[in-house]
Amino acid sequence: MGAVEGKDYVLQKARETEVKFVQMQFIDVLGNAKSCEIPFEKLEKALYSGIWFDGSSIEGFVRIHESDMLLKPDENTFAILPWTGGKVARIMCDVFDSSEKPFEGDPRFILKKQLEKAKEKGFDYRVGPELEFFLFPEKNGGVPEPHDSAGYFDLDPRDLAAEAKREIVSYLQGMGLEVEMSHHEVAAGQHEIDFKYANALSTADHVLAYKSVLKTVAKKYGLFASFMPKPIFGINGSGMHVHQSLWEDGSNSFFDDSDEYKLSKIAYGFIAGQLSHARALAAVVAPTVNSYKRLVPGYEAPVYICWARRNRSALIRVPEHFSGRNYAARTELRCPDPSCNPYLAFAAMLAAGLDGIERGLKPPEPVEEDVYEFDDAKLASFYIRMLPASLDEATQELCNDSVLKESLGKHAFEKLVDAQRRQWDEYHIRVTGWEIENYLPVL
Repeated sequence: MGAVEGKDYVLQKARETEVKFVQMQFIDVLGNAKSCEIPFEKLEKALYSGIWFDGSSIEGFVRIHESDMLLKPDENTFAILPWTGGKVARIMCDVFDSSEKPFEGDPRFILKKQLEKAKEKGFDYRVGPELEFFLFPEKNGGVPEPHDSAGYFDLDPRDLAAEAKREIVSYLQGMGLEVEMSHHEVAAGQHEIDFKYANALSTADHVLAYKSVLKTVAKKYGLFASFMPKPIFGINGSGMHVHQSLWEDGSNSFFDDSDEYKLSKIAYGFIAGQLSHARALAAVVAPTVNSYKRLVPGYEAPVYICWARRNRSALIRVPEHFSGRNYAARTELRCPDPSCNPYLAFAAMLAAGLDGIERGLKPPEPVEEDVYEFDDAKLASFYIRMLPASLDEATQELCNDSVLKESLGKHAFEKLVDAQRRQWDEYHIRVTGWEIENYLPVL
């Protein structure tokens, strides 16, 4: 479908559904969804000419003296918001500067550029993220207390959010996402809903829809949905494991039937690239102070930079291959969490993997033992490095990684680093409850 046909389809669909308002959505550097809403009568003009707005108030965009920016809708992303009775739709937008050139700090544009680099090499980058989240009772006033005491794969009545999740799944499907499964996660009050993998740009758009639907439905049930990586001490945090593969001409480039792991040379190069850049990559895929409260041993979150097949303590896992499912050959990166900007995360992950392929890197031997049980001597014998222990450390690693800096572009890189340094500065001077509890009575 061409651009004009796509615009005409959107207008026809909106008329048929009797849409009254359209949300023009985009995203800032930190991954926060932004939107302005227009009446249906302004949709045709927006589709063909865009909507001007003030970009100086958006995190990581432009300065006040260069504030005029343009939103151009991507007609392929038009979707009715099911909970509005068909009266409100949303469409994802690309951001342009005052000269109507793509804005280099637009996360969607950054991912598009990286996908174009992959395309020049013949690759289509497909991802399938697994976003975990917590549900808390709204009435607790922000105190993180799980809404149930259920555990992994428990069903109702123990899973008190079963009905809410059915409604979430229905709405996601209504917006065009192909949902594969929903279930209760390991921790009390923790859940996961998985949707089918797709091209990384479509998937990043789906992540925004996923978060919006979750928070909307949770509120209806008197709950608050949070994607905070580690909201409660002593129990599992929430990750965003990302399944990845490269495709060429409709075939999975990661598959090789002659290999023990059923992985191709391309897949091994991709794994090696991500392992090589893992410490810098952490700043993009785990971008908050709280992210590093999740990335600690003992809670099913990866800390050690290694890969394996069955070992879920490894940073990269290769899911088991089943006969006849060559299309499913993939790798799973386990350090991302749902606080990340999915567009920047996928762009950086792809850049790291492609760098490994281009340089002909080979990963070390897989580690199929529980790495959490290794002492320092054994870690050294396997040449296993660790992820950064803090956001400050991760940001420093990112600053020293030319490949990832290039993948983000100068503007977004500088804005992201500046935001993370401000975040760290505000955090590390705070006096915490732990300090009061342990020091005040005895010092």
